[in-house]
Amino acid sequence: MKGKRFTDEQIIRILHEAEAGVSVVDICRKHNCSEQSFYHSKAKFGGMGVSEAKCLRELESETAELKKMVARQALDIRMLKDVNSQKW
Repeated sequence: MKGKRFTDEQIIRILHEAEAGVSVVDICRKHNCSEQSFYHSKAKFGGMGVSEAKCLRELESETAELKKMVARQALDIRMLKDVNSQKW
């Protein structure tokens, strides 16, 4: 069962609570998330501001879209090579 997805702003606010001295266990209990999720988010967003996190998300989605485009083009090229290699 999937848990609640936090927005970038929420993640950064949670990470700032830890920087302010609140224990990780208390933060995780308060926001109903696992410590593993907290440390994963800290590794990804640690030291970032909200605008930087949004930029990171946009770049990740753009990269995923570009990878899909490259995969489609590779399939098109392979198909055209197969058609071209057949004897007429």
